[in-house]
Amino acid sequence: MKPMRIIDIVKAVEAIDYSSPNRFAEIDSVVFDTRKATANSLFVPLKGETDGHDYIESAIANGATAALWSRPEEEAPASIAIILVDDTLEALQKLSKAYLKMIHPKVVAITGSNGKTTTKDMTAAVLSARFNVHKTEGNYNNEIGLPITILNMPEQTEILVLEMGMSSFKEISLLSQLAEPDVAAITLVGESHLEYLGSRRNIAKAKLEILEGLKPDGVFIYPIDEPLIREEMPIDGTYNKVTFGLDKSATVFAYSIQSGKEKTTFHLNLDADLQIEIPVLGSYNVQNALIALTIADYFGLSIAEVKESLALFKLTADRTQWLPGINGSQILNDAYNASPTAMRVVLDAFADVPREGRKIILLGDIRELGEQSATLHASIASSITSEKFDEVYLYGTEMKALFNELKGSFPIEQLHYYPENKAMLIEDLTNVLGEKDQILIKSSFGTDLLSVVRKLEK
Repeated sequence: MKPMRIIDIVKAVEAIDYSSPNRFAEIDSVVFDTRKATANSLFVPLKGETDGHDYIESAIANGATAALWSRPEEEAPASIAIILVDDTLEALQKLSKAYLKMIHPKVVAITGSNGKTTTKDMTAAVLSARFNVHKTEGNYNNEIGLPITILNMPEQTEILVLEMGMSSFKEISLLSQLAEPDVAAITLVGESHLEYLGSRRNIAKAKLEILEGLKPDGVFIYPIDEPLIREEMPIDGTYNKVTFGLDKSATVFAYSIQSGKEKTTFHLNLDADLQIEIPVLGSYNVQNALIALTIADYFGLSIAEVKESLALFKLTADRTQWLPGINGSQILNDAYNASPTAMRVVLDAFADVPREGRKIILLGDIRELGEQSATLHASIASSITSEKFDEVYLYGTEMKALFNELKGSFPIEQLHYYPENKAMLIEDLTNVLGEKDQILIKSSFGTDLLSVVRKLEK
């Protein structure tokens, strides 16, 4: 972070009052976790399951120089510069917006039901071939994480790549209007958050809120094969529209796709002479790469210039990540997130991986599907056959619907269901996995199949 004077922070957050003569002291980091507080840091106490105001003494002990404060002034400690505000979260967002204007990078915003983290990583990688790039790390993609991502941006940043997450209406709107992107992209419209939004059409509407902050002369990138985006897109936008996909009617399209265990190759119309490689399996990841390459082209980079960066990009952990497993097995770890669409495409990609031993799948509950949960879980059966997979393990109460759907078509002795007993699941898999067996593990984060991955890792 480029240092900011306390007096400038006071103005940026539109503070009610400020209680310290140390107004010209500089802040070079902003934290909401007291454990990360250091000298010259600004502590932002946020209210959630606990109230960050209760931990101010810990922030002071770790060296924090100043703090935002929304409790009564008389309750504030005297040993730290206190900036009084009505709402600390709103003040954090105002501060990030002011800092964004100070650094003034180009901004890329990426959302989507699935693939947004991988797309963000690919986009940052290709743009780094020429520019200084800062990107969202981990799951810092919400109303707290996105402002922190902005405030962590180094002074020399030229392009800021932001991931935007959501679970309901108005969340993407807030993030987009805060960031005011030059480029906005939607990876796909899936079924995530149906519990809160009710339909895929409503999910599309919520994702399209990313356009509310898009600069008038910016560019909007979206999948050619998603009619809901076309139908719900505002008709009065002055931004440029670019489509991507595997259909040749798209503005940017891929063809001649060859997917292997640890890499996928393809050609695209932006430079037909070059074969592009990504270090992950699956045509669905080609779609993510098309967004990254479209953004690179928008910023004036040639495909030849970014080809190597894309081939070497690093995935955020727990996304289609091969790991060495116990007993000589191989784990395809994709247990961080899931939707019915994402689960089917990963299953199809895993099925196409050349066999080395047995192919085993472990699928966990998909969360936030609401009233359609049973139907959508059962729909995954279309991607599971005994010709593709040797053993199927299902975990979680919602997976009962898929278990019941498979009972009539999949050999029952190779079908295993664990409503709740994770310890037994781990024990059984530990005894089953053998040399060169390949196991795909996929679920929503809340199911915590990542703990199973850790137990099965070599």
